[in-house]
Amino acid sequence: MGEEDAEAGKVSPTIPVKRSIFRYNSPLVQVVLIGFVCFCCPGMFNALSGMGGGGQVDPTAANNANTALYTTFAVFGVLGGGIYNILGPQLTLLGGCSTYVLYAGSFLYYNHYHHQAFAIVAGAFLGVGAGLLWASQGAIMTSYPPQNRKGIYIALFWSIFNMGGVIGGLIPFVMNYHRTEAVSVNDGTYIGFMVFMSIGTLLSLSILHPSRVVRSDGSRCTNIKYSSVSVEAAEILKLFLDWRMLLLVPASWASNFFYSYQFNNVNAVLFNVRTRGLNNIFYWAAQMLGSIFIGYIMDFSFKSRKSRGLLGLVIVAVFGTAIWGGGLAKQLDYHRLNLPAKKLDFKDGADFAGPFVLYFSYGLLDAMFQSMVYWVIGALADDSEVLSRYNGFYKGVQSAGAAVAWQIDTHKVPFLNELVTNWALMTWTSLTMVLSVLRI
Repeated sequence: MGEEDAEAGKVSPTIPVKRSIFRYNSPLVQVVLIGFVCFCCPGMFNALSGMGGGGQVDPTAANNANTALYTTFAVFGVLGGGIYNILGPQLTLLGGCSTYVLYAGSFLYYNHYHHQAFAIVAGAFLGVGAGLLWASQGAIMTSYPPQNRKGIYIALFWSIFNMGGVIGGLIPFVMNYHRTEAVSVNDGTYIGFMVFMSIGTLLSLSILHPSRVVRSDGSRCTNIKYSSVSVEAAEILKLFLDWRMLLLVPASWASNFFYSYQFNNVNAVLFNVRTRGLNNIFYWAAQMLGSIFIGYIMDFSFKSRKSRGLLGLVIVAVFGTAIWGGGLAKQLDYHRLNLPAKKLDFKDGADFAGPFVLYFSYGLLDAMFQSMVYWVIGALADDSEVLSRYNGFYKGVQSAGAAVAWQIDTHKVPFLNELVTNWALMTWTSLTMVLSVLRI
């Protein structure tokens, strides 16, 4: 048996296989495929959200839709791992991906009728779908790779996924290039998002069940084809008493909490509509760089996995302190009752450069932080069935935090208070994650 299985405390039977990593049923190919599914669906959703206010001048509808989204996401994130184990990846992902199309369509409708109800209901449906998709994705990304290469596989997925945000950022930038005034994005922007999301929904049918995926050492990603409702209900309840999951609660809560601040109160407040699209391109490109950098550290920096984890935590903490400190310096220049008189355009030279670098850095930090958390989760087990529940728990708590964050912004909490809260959360998370790494 391989050293990786022994380290995780699990023994999987080996079977004779061809060693090519480019087999359709290889972990590499399956991680790439789930990367492209997420490129098309949550990648485009990120581009849409990253414009601030869902591309609208008034962010109220988007804030309320996101609150509904993350509320249902919190529930179905936790349940998603069990549903994935019962239905398998194809049905789970197909149902999850289809809700992204509905959500983008609701903002196309809002562009014409300005009724929030459809967007809020679509947001609630998307929360259900996102819970299913991300539990599936997390299980695939963290359980399929060999134990000593999980950081690289996470970086590979994160890069493909965030390329969706890069391409998605081009859509509003190109479609709204000649619109420098403060307006909502045009219909073509939303239609472009819907096309990509529809492609991702169909692509989800290419994902194999984990019992059919075989690693290069001959071990399967799980030996169980389908679970049952009673088994999953019992195992999900156990997560709330599992010390490993409880230690991850602060990191889970903090890991999407900052989006409402960064998207609405930095990108949407400081920049005009076409520049917001351009910023998105670089925000998600920064995520690709951040995930590759931290993935390399987590896999190759030291022989000891515990040492690699601690080094990764120190690096993320240092970057976080520097970047949120830069954000504080900029935030002192404006507040809700004293917004910038003029929206910045990418042609504004030095005035544009500083805020642009700050927004780029926020994207870099996001990827480093979340990739590190996924690496820690992946170090807890190798089996797809177990990791689907762990990742579902992570996404559920993450979404509960995001639901609170979007409502904080809706209630017009001062920008400075939001920034300080985000900074404090990420600092506290660094301390609790040390305990998780020490127990790997």
